Amino acid sequence: MTNKFLVSLTNGKNDTDRATVAFVVANAAVASGKEVVVFLNIDGAYLSDKGYADDIHEGGFAPLKGLMDQFVEAGGLIWVCSPCHKKRELSEDNLIEGATIVGGAKVVEFLSEGAASITY
Repeated sequence: MTNKFLVSLTNGKNDTDRATVAFVVANAAVASGKEVVVFLNIDGAYLSDKGYADDIHEGGFAPLKGLMDQFVEAGGLIWVCSPCHKKRELSEDNLIEGATIVGGAKVVEFLSEGAASITY
């Protein structure tokens, strides 16, 4: 069984349920001792922008910003798709704490090390 887990998150405010559940799963994985990366891509890249997630609160779940903060505080990594970030004209100066802009090669490397993955 692998000790690495990648959550590919393609949604933001366009599907707040998926965005929230992705971080619920990521938090569960990091709490179980996994090395966990959340990869924000496509519309998920918006979540890397400070303030974007502040008002997302899907019924029945904790607010998304709190889930994201909890994930980073627990040692989880947030990677942001470089071309997705650029296409959406987001500023690197406005990245949330714990987020790193990466290219596809970084994701491929992590997956080739045996990481399990799931997409939301």
